[in-house]
Amino acid sequence: MSAPRPGGGIAQQASGVGFRAGGLAILSDVTLDVRYGQVVALVGPNGAGKSTLLGVLAGDVSPSTGSVLLDGRPLGEWPPRELARARSVLLQANQVAFSFTAQQVIDMGRAPWIGSPQAEEDERAIREATEAADVGHLTKRGFPHLSGGEKARVSLARVLAQETRVVLLDEPTAALDLRHQEAVLQIARRLAAEGKAVIVVLHDLSLAGAYADEIAILARGSLVARGAPSEVLTEERIAEVYGTPVRVTEDPDTGRPVVTPRRSL
Repeated sequence: MSAPRPGGGIAQQASGVGFRAGGLAILSDVTLDVRYGQVVALVGPNGAGKSTLLGVLAGDVSPSTGSVLLDGRPLGEWPPRELARARSVLLQANQVAFSFTAQQVIDMGRAPWIGSPQAEEDERAIREATEAADVGHLTKRGFPHLSGGEKARVSLARVLAQETRVVLLDEPTAALDLRHQEAVLQIARRLAAEGKAVIVVLHDLSLAGAYADEIAILARGSLVARGAPSEVLTEERIAEVYGTPVRVTEDPDTGRPVVTPRRSL
């Protein structure tokens, strides 16, 4: 198993990151660090640059400016297999090129460990990931024939089976029902409790408020706020960033912020 770095040290650092596509600035001067033992939620309106930032942190997107470090080492210096053993990525588009079964997709999570001593952990890692993602009843089915939510959970199982110390999740709850939304964020919290770093893109501000240690709000490609949920999720800031009035209340069970739109019927 890929061991987390001890002591809650810095897992990833983005410094002055910018990204341009077709002359358009998608990210502008974003500086962010993520520590081991934390869940950091990236939130913001559509087109804010959340998924692009996650891609930059994953090493799948090269920034136009700035730098990104993983364990203090520039991402560009990581050999692909070594990088795959350090960080795993769940993308929004849960697609595969061929008609694999769900079991085969989950098994792919162990590919980075082929030929290593950790390969002896394949069976256990796959079993635990399958149970955690609640997809044991789907393993024999063809992946292309699964519903959107089922594909999302099978893809999450693949990421969990990879057993990396940094986990990046792009809108992992988007296609899920209420129970599985909560389950996914509970998994994120468990990973952080094990000392791993979790970076998750979310649209649901209440989910972010309930489960994240820190929230980073992006707007128009810039980082406009970062901090504890109770500090960041204010009515004034959310209304300004999202362009709609909201009400922020306190969850009576957890004390965490709950965000609801102000509606007039």
